[in-house]
Amino acid sequence: MENPWWHSAVVYQIYPRSFADADGDGMGDLRGIIDHLDHIAGLGVDVVWLSPVYPSPQDDNGYDVSDYQDIEPVFGTLADFDELLAGVHERGMKLVMDLVVNHSSDEHRWFVESRGGKDSAKRDWYWWRPAREGMTPGTPGAEPNNWGSVFGGSAWEYDPVSGEYFLHIFSRKQPDLNWENPEVRDAVHTMMNWWLDRGVDGFRMDVIDHISKDTSLPDGVPRPGSAYGDGGPYWLNGPRNHEFLREMNERVFAGRHAMLTVAEMPGVTVQEAVLYTDPARREVDMVFGFDHVWVDRGADPWLLYPLKLTTLKGILGRWQAGLAEVGWNSLYWNNHDQPRVVSRFGDDGPRYRERSAKMLGAVLHLHRGTPYIYQGEELGMTNAPFATIADFRDIEALGQYEQAVTHEGRAPEDVLTVLRARGRDNARTPMQWDATPNAGFSTGTPWLPVNPNYPELNAAAAVKDPDSVYHFYRALIELRHSEPAVVHGDFTMLLPHDERLYAFTRALDGTTLLVIGNFTAETVRAEIDDAAAWAGAELLLTNAAAPRDLVLEPWQVVIYRRVSRP
Repeated sequence: MENPWWHSAVVYQIYPRSFADADGDGMGDLRGIIDHLDHIAGLGVDVVWLSPVYPSPQDDNGYDVSDYQDIEPVFGTLADFDELLAGVHERGMKLVMDLVVNHSSDEHRWFVESRGGKDSAKRDWYWWRPAREGMTPGTPGAEPNNWGSVFGGSAWEYDPVSGEYFLHIFSRKQPDLNWENPEVRDAVHTMMNWWLDRGVDGFRMDVIDHISKDTSLPDGVPRPGSAYGDGGPYWLNGPRNHEFLREMNERVFAGRHAMLTVAEMPGVTVQEAVLYTDPARREVDMVFGFDHVWVDRGADPWLLYPLKLTTLKGILGRWQAGLAEVGWNSLYWNNHDQPRVVSRFGDDGPRYRERSAKMLGAVLHLHRGTPYIYQGEELGMTNAPFATIADFRDIEALGQYEQAVTHEGRAPEDVLTVLRARGRDNARTPMQWDATPNAGFSTGTPWLPVNPNYPELNAAAAVKDPDSVYHFYRALIELRHSEPAVVHGDFTMLLPHDERLYAFTRALDGTTLLVIGNFTAETVRAEIDDAAAWAGAELLLTNAAAPRDLVLEPWQVVIYRRVSRP
């Protein structure tokens, strides 16, 4: 059977409010994206993934949708969207929409009707429950269970009009849809088909492993120092999740071709990912796992843990092995929910920023799977300086700060230290286009300040410099498109116990690629077993001078190719 087209594809994610502002209101928009499509196409990517552009109160930057079949006026119109879609297709790329259907906005007409009273025809479209037996509704502890929200506080909001609570795993303005109700699923399927009929090429599915809950809604294990319990075991990868996705596939995707479906699944295991992505099961094409981006977290969420490279290799190696025969990996360091990888796992100082950004990109892209590039990653954009909590805009950061400082008694500076390193706003500062005011993002005041390093770190300078991170990413993408071993080759981890070097091979039909990345600011020799056999191999790509005897400079990466003739 022919391999799916997306095995050799590369995806570029756009966060619309931070990409490019064409009308000067400080907020990115669709026309701004249209104006910069050539930058994306110039990389050689195959797919554009668009974060939500639907009408929304913007409580969670568009992940609170108030109308699934229109465009947020701040971003433009449906006509603008159609022009954008045509522009993407004209450049030989596909466009994937963000699908946010675990929850809607509380301003969506479905929820407004549901909130109208217990006898509403849409009451059961959401999770409404009375207070605990014997408790006074609306008082602390009367919530239906003890689940805490991801964004801080209770996962239940009391509605005094009807005297009941509704569930919201995220913001109180993001009530969870009740997928147990077939009418909800029908409405979602109808909406998805509407977009596909319009010409979009697939969906990235936001927290789609949350849609099936344990309907008994039991209390979670109390979190240390918190009044709330962990509801994750009862909403992550729930009892009907596979069933719901198979039904979606049958009713939406069947008979359609050249589509891409990727499921964001914060709680997914390798074993579950095999089931979700097994083509024979007809659920989704690939999943976003989170194990590798949680590698620097520990039991205490308000402590920073340094990267342990052997742990990272163990995680990524496990995913490579687990999906080697059945299923498919998605590969990412960055997205709108993660800090900038060059600041996280690399070195964002002026000496090694570009080199470490290239190394991280090469190590990721040479794994087996579909790579995702987040806007600005191809420039080596870094985390931003945040002085106080007032500098943050992200609802998650603000809610978690309030929970940690006000309710758990954490020291404000300790919490800020973690938010500065891990906060989602690091990924959301405006795209740095050039050295003009506001980095060329907007002629107005940006909704989030531009990173002050934009005069030297910007797209205009990168495109002109043949040795830039941008052109290195172009070379990585071209290598994926031209060398079958990158896409289809076996994966073998080397030096699993080395805390400095990340090394592996990819092999297919007599061609073997060797990839070695130095994750340190030291010069390191790669002590691999067959080092001599690579002495005369072709050096495909590196970010420093060609090494001798596999001695790598700080943050250097090398990709060698060796071909065995029959």
